[in-house]
Amino acid sequence: MSIDRPPPSGLPRRSLLQAGTLVLLLGVNEIASGATIMAVRVWPAADYTRITIESDGRLQTQQLVVGNPPRLAVDIEGIELNPALRELVGKIKPDDPYINGLRVGQFAPNVVRIVFDLKQAARPQVFSLAPIAAYRHRLVLDLYPEQAVDPMEALIAERLRDAPRTDGSTVPLAVAPPPSPAPGVPGLPPSMSDPLGDLMAKQAARQGTPGPVVPPTGRSVVPPPALAPPPPQMAAVPPQRAPSPAGPGGVATASRTDRIIIVALDPGHGGEDPGAIGPNGTREKDIVLMVAHRLRERINASSVNGNPMRAFLTRDADFFVPLGVRVQKARRVQADLFVSIHADAFTTPEARGASVFALSQSGASSSAARWMANKENQADKVGGVNVGDHEAQVQRALLDMSTTAQINDSLRLGSAMLGEIRNIGARLHKGSVEQAGFAVLKAPDIPSVLVETAFISNPEEEAKLRSTEYQEDLANALMRGIQRYFAQNPPLARSRQL
Repeated sequence: MSIDRPPPSGLPRRSLLQAGTLVLLLGVNEIASGATIMAVRVWPAADYTRITIESDGRLQTQQLVVGNPPRLAVDIEGIELNPALRELVGKIKPDDPYINGLRVGQFAPNVVRIVFDLKQAARPQVFSLAPIAAYRHRLVLDLYPEQAVDPMEALIAERLRDAPRTDGSTVPLAVAPPPSPAPGVPGLPPSMSDPLGDLMAKQAARQGTPGPVVPPTGRSVVPPPALAPPPPQMAAVPPQRAPSPAGPGGVATASRTDRIIIVALDPGHGGEDPGAIGPNGTREKDIVLMVAHRLRERINASSVNGNPMRAFLTRDADFFVPLGVRVQKARRVQADLFVSIHADAFTTPEARGASVFALSQSGASSSAARWMANKENQADKVGGVNVGDHEAQVQRALLDMSTTAQINDSLRLGSAMLGEIRNIGARLHKGSVEQAGFAVLKAPDIPSVLVETAFISNPEEEAKLRSTEYQEDLANALMRGIQRYFAQNPPLARSRQL
């Protein structure tokens, strides 16, 4: 066919060429804009802030970090700005530890740029997650502190805050606990040394300075955002700590030196991982965090043979912590016990009753225990973990070091707790401690148990879990179980003192 053939219907050749060009451009846009943003979520926490962008297709990104003032620019390719993505602006709260504000706009055709104005230097991790459970494709942006703080320092701050003065009185100071180390951050190996000496000296020598200035938010959508410096009012003064109680010479002192007993509490799930959901919408992650807070109050008010107790929470807010990092955190603070708190669901609402689990190096003690362990071990996939080859090897090595002695101690702790749960009139799913390969119980040197407080999938038990009375009863029972365990198994002597 000759290219000189006249166009049909008497249309000018120029019109056809323009129409063909328009069709071609539309086709390119349709291909490039294959992904649609469906939802955005923000999970601020002292450990790190997570932003998730959910879409119906995998997103490609490029990112740039600017140091002064600290900003992060993320270009998302192949999409157009839509209302769901604009909602990200309003989801940034003034108390977010890392994000001061953000701008989002159409930077170029099929490229949306998000610029995060940061409150402090951060170490971002950007990665993608494949569809799982109720989620489609997710783009995850994790903002970690550039300098991770040892989690023991928060416990030191608490202890110094409560330390008696030389006149016998106590000085309750508003010492802001520092951020815990970021989940998933490399370089957080279990430490077998005692870090308290250096940390105590640092805490005692730290002097007070003016507190943080809370900037006005003034967020807006600016299409397209550029990497221009944020306005002066968006700058934030880094948070400072109040002075420590001082003794002679301005150095914080305590009237006595004692061995602190640390119990690591691990509220399951969190953040992107809601855990089990009851028939009335109750989320496991919320219930177990409430129970953990109540139990923390009791632990912090107790002692063992005159030695004060302190609770350390692997998460103290609604954010996700990978399973391996929960274990690492407990070992990092040299915990004496590890108690993971859950409220699971089964495929039918008839399942009910509390259970306590310890680790098994061989097979599970029952098919139900095996099912439960497999379900809990899927938390990392739902919550979203960015694990490189090296970090995966480190986690596998850590989770393969459990010992027979640890398991035997865990069975004793679990038995004491199960007996106390029975004493509050709670129905037990099984009358003895069960065993299975729970990843979160594999600290080799810490007696560790997982407590399933009830089946949240059972309507009656869901209602009980929501009640303050039952949460208080559970916290009391778990506290008595801890005390019973220590009465029969006194804490090992350690050099750790506070």
